[in-house]
Amino acid sequence: MSYILEILPSLLDGAKVTIEIFFIVIILSIPLGAVLAFLMQIKFKPLEWLLTLYVWVMRGTPLLLQLIFLYYVLPNIGIVMDRLPAAIVAFTLNYAAYFAEIFRGGIAAIPKGQYEAAKVLKLSPFQTIFYVILPQVFKIVLPSVFNETINLVKDSSLVYVLGVGDLLLASKTAANRDASLAPMFIAGALYLLMIGVVTIISRQTEKKFDYYSCYLGCRNRWYLFEVR
Repeated sequence: MSYILEILPSLLDGAKVTIEIFFIVIILSIPLGAVLAFLMQIKFKPLEWLLTLYVWVMRGTPLLLQLIFLYYVLPNIGIVMDRLPAAIVAFTLNYAAYFAEIFRGGIAAIPKGQYEAAKVLKLSPFQTIFYVILPQVFKIVLPSVFNETINLVKDSSLVYVLGVGDLLLASKTAANRDASLAPMFIAGALYLLMIGVVTIISRQTEKKFDYYSCYLGCRNRWYLFEVR
């Protein structure tokens, strides 16, 4: 127990870095993914090809390779980033591609009749997206978004390859220094704790949106009837 109390502060410092990376990536990647999903709906071939290529590359190559490319390869052409910014950029670009596909599927699930009704009522594109499409899309994609969010907690451990002092690097350092596996088990317990918190939040949020699903649907219908 005394050994655990001795190494726990360094592991908690590493966990703090992991949590910081997690929140920054979530705040950046979800809105970016939503914007990309709506841009995919634009019927402009060069843009479609560019976005398709981006999503294909981000989803088709390992995140570890993307981290290495950003931090170790780009400096050869004059693009230099510190460890933490490079990790955040790599994670944001990678997860934005996944979120873009999730939101694109949610947009595709919206009945075409709602778009037509919005046009008949002369709603602007912004009004259609904000009042009609987004509330329904968010409800549809919520489970998938939280699933990727849980994956992000685990994938954040990859930043150790850049030398970022996260939870995994802190536990490996302590394990190598003390020739003990205890730090790795504690790190595993902390990861489980973080994933447990995200899981609880996701379930509570999904229940809340189930409760408000009728309200959101009714609000959209009333908005379509009231706006002229």
